[in-house]
Amino acid sequence: MPTLEELKLLAENDQLFDYAIRQLERLERFGPLPGIVLPLIEAFLPVLPLIVFVVANAVVYGLIKGFLYSWIGAVAGAVLVFLVVRGLGRRRFFRFLRKNRQVKRVMVWFEEHGFGPLFLLMCFPFSPSAIINVVAGLSGVKTRDFLLAAVLGKSVMIFSITFVGDSITSFTSNPVKTIVVLICISLFWLLGKYLEQRLATRARRKKG
Repeated sequence: MPTLEELKLLAENDQLFDYAIRQLERLERFGPLPGIVLPLIEAFLPVLPLIVFVVANAVVYGLIKGFLYSWIGAVAGAVLVFLVVRGLGRRRFFRFLRKNRQVKRVMVWFEEHGFGPLFLLMCFPFSPSAIINVVAGLSGVKTRDFLLAAVLGKSVMIFSITFVGDSITSFTSNPVKTIVVLICISLFWLLGKYLEQRLATRARRKKG
């Protein structure tokens, strides 16, 4: 098992993708577990590029299975980080983060808007997912809203990466792929807002 420094070196030398594929093929006897674990680990080690693991899953497992394994791992990792931070949020280190002016702004933004900004941020592969998970855990955003945003937002992001593969040129040169991704984002956005409203209405009824 390589150390974190070795993994960072592989990433810097553009060798992490080939390494991930070799490991997934070598651990094929464990079924979907390796494909799920790699994106899950990335949630705790943000220096590792999630895109590499998602594309490697697509190459080794195929489009559908690769998407499912990456999605399960990414969502599980995000939720675990969120729950850990929420549980330990009052510790000294996290109190220091809470006092940071920029962190406070993002926390208030999440608390005021809930699902919307979380969903949008999780849709895009280059957004700082580790920071999003930590700040959301420190904020007062509802766990329900975070879970909903993670499940739907990560599905859009993982689908986009899996579908496009490792060729950004193909994505920009083929407008059909762009349209498909935008349609999926829009549909999941609408679905998320609908579910959010249903859950909020149900919560109000219980209080009433």
